[in-house]
Amino acid sequence: MIPSLVKTSVAAFILALVIAALLTPNLRRFAEARGLLDEPKDSRRVHRRAVPRIGGLSIIAAFYASLVGLLVYEPELGRYFYSKGWVGFSFLLGGLAIAALGLYDDLRGANAYQKFAVQFGVATLLYTCGYRIEHIALPGGALELGILAFPVTVVWIVGIINAINLIDGLDGLAGGVALCAVLTNLVVAAVEPHPIMTLCMATLAGALVGFLFYNFNPASIFLGDTGSLFLGYVLAASSIRTNHKSTTAISVSLLVPMVALALPILDTLLAMGRRALAGRSMFSGDSEHIHHRLLRLGLSHRQVVLLLYAASFVFGGAALILALADDPALRWIVVAVFGASFLVLRRLGFFRGTLEALRVRRRNLALRSAVAQIAHSLRRAGTVDDIVDSAKAFATAVSADHIRVQLEPTKVELHIEPLSPAAPAGLFLARFNLPDALGRVELEWRDGRAEVDRDHEIAAQALCGHIAHALHRVSPALDAPSEQRRPLAPVELLLAPLMPPWNRSRGRTEG
Repeated sequence: MIPSLVKTSVAAFILALVIAALLTPNLRRFAEARGLLDEPKDSRRVHRRAVPRIGGLSIIAAFYASLVGLLVYEPELGRYFYSKGWVGFSFLLGGLAIAALGLYDDLRGANAYQKFAVQFGVATLLYTCGYRIEHIALPGGALELGILAFPVTVVWIVGIINAINLIDGLDGLAGGVALCAVLTNLVVAAVEPHPIMTLCMATLAGALVGFLFYNFNPASIFLGDTGSLFLGYVLAASSIRTNHKSTTAISVSLLVPMVALALPILDTLLAMGRRALAGRSMFSGDSEHIHHRLLRLGLSHRQVVLLLYAASFVFGGAALILALADDPALRWIVVAVFGASFLVLRRLGFFRGTLEALRVRRRNLALRSAVAQIAHSLRRAGTVDDIVDSAKAFATAVSADHIRVQLEPTKVELHIEPLSPAAPAGLFLARFNLPDALGRVELEWRDGRAEVDRDHEIAAQALCGHIAHALHRVSPALDAPSEQRRPLAPVELLLAPLMPPWNRSRGRTEG
């Protein structure tokens, strides 16, 4: 045990808090000056104004600056860190790689393959350096994983990274939920004791508190993928090492982080099941997460966040009971907590409407098939007119009455809302930007709807990507900067009405 560990951990917490609190507003001004903003570009986003999105950099900077500084300042702790060889260094290097991935995603946009390639690579590095889940607790003892230890460890690390990323949907939510799990890991690491992980958790807790001053509702800066992916990584890796002490501890410890992170894990599993059942892509966002459903009950933004904070603290307390209590009877408290959680989720409607979900699945599979056919047609288009002709079929696929493609060199802001009172009754317009500021696609419905269907929105965004790719291929002049382009002629192309009345009626029924 490092004699000064408590004092050093307190110093790490305070130092990280101060650095994050001082750095975050400067980072916010930097992001605003350079347009590094999270635009409310789809209907699932709760915020309705552009907010700086690279706030996670302040947490990362505070974490590394405080941790490395104290390892140098405390010689005994530094020697302990170096004595562990690649165990400590791989943890720090992996965090930098995940942070770089998140920053690239925030600035340029990373696809799912790029994200998973980096995440699986980092998880593999950690496994080779000693971060392994080799046993799983069962009522009769511990189950040896053997050759399954590698896939279980990698899936755990990648899964937690993305679980924290998925729950980052409200101001301060991901940061607060992560803080609850960090404090749980901190207590477990301090009791064992595990000096390096104790110091890491104290440092990260301080950085999170300093950042939450600006991220709590109403947030003036967001974590972004930079912060959420990094938080998930640190929690995933630290939860393995925190309890890596003995065979028994390892078998029990897998349950401890699972309970501590129950909220993001449950939200992720529900999202995966929901999307699979509905025939949606696993990587398509929606507005059916736990926090979205609580908002629809009439709770305010802040009330939902505080309620989920409370749930995270309850899960954290249950995890500590599992980790520290010797009386097996106390573990019934954990059973009661998860039983109550099931009832709450059922009340929120997560386990209802199977027949409706199957109907939505059939519709979505047909919609994805239609978009795939349009994409195939766009790949064969030789002119702009061919591109426009190929896009016509999309109106039928989403039951729209009109579709327009407008090609112009200026950026058009997203518009997904009912038109002004002067507009015709029952008219709804949705605009979707084409990538690279090429223009926009407009869809009109006259069926009285008040919002765009999320699945239609996802399909329209995919269509915009295919149209932009086809436009670049048939008109190389579009590769010039937007301010130097001349509009393609004609600038606006009206492509509808396209469907006879019987098709429109049927389309609304299916939509």
